[in-house]
Amino acid sequence: MDQNAGSFLAVRRLSGAGIVHHHHSSPAEVVGVSTAWIGRGLSGITKSRSLFQEECLHRLQNRIEVQYDSSNLEHQKALKALWRTSFPGTELEGLVSDQWKEMGWQGKDPSTDFRGGGFISLENLLYFSRSYPKSFQELLCKKNGDRALWEYPFAVAGVNITFMLIQMLDLQAAKPTSLIGVVFLNLLLENDRAFDILYCITFKLMDQKWLEMHATYMDFNAVIKSTRRQLERELLLEDIQRIEDMPSFRLLDR
Repeated sequence: MDQNAGSFLAVRRLSGAGIVHHHHSSPAEVVGVSTAWIGRGLSGITKSRSLFQEECLHRLQNRIEVQYDSSNLEHQKALKALWRTSFPGTELEGLVSDQWKEMGWQGKDPSTDFRGGGFISLENLLYFSRSYPKSFQELLCKKNGDRALWEYPFAVAGVNITFMLIQMLDLQAAKPTSLIGVVFLNLLLENDRAFDILYCITFKLMDQKWLEMHATYMDFNAVIKSTRRQLERELLLEDIQRIEDMPSFRLLDR
């Protein structure tokens, strides 16, 4: 989302270059990190060279590189599944339909919005809807809190979250080049769905920040940045051994 104009971030891919990076954390944004944990994190750089770690990272990177293809039957199937889990009992008129606007897509064809986050952004939404249906429905239907008159569009926000996490975790590098990336790789070893779970945590945390900041549509970029800073702080806590150990994980409700 452009900070000045207030419109949602136009995420895009560059041929051969992957996701465009728009934001980098300064040292001041990552606080509360003990010297001991920094040492543990740096020691993980050596561990990350293990074959198993490389395989885990490679599988996730392969997912990131898949672009949404509206002619792919598996992609169509996943999109239809997302509709069913989002609006059970409501028949979908078509893959191109004004109905999609109810979920927070910018137009009647969601495929145009997936271009930024790729197919993994659809997989993230589908995983969220299936694994934490209560939290998913609360965010989709804006059930909690005193909501703004101009709310963030749910689905497009989801694509932006996928994009932000890919940047934050440095997932398009051959191997982690940041402490956050090293820490996440260790969590990925513990659970190969760590990225999907972190996505769910992030979406729920972002909505909480939205309410705390009394944000409106124009404030989305500031909310995303605040969410990212908290995620970075939590990932660098000493006792985080699994993705489920993150304090914000408890926000999720099945």
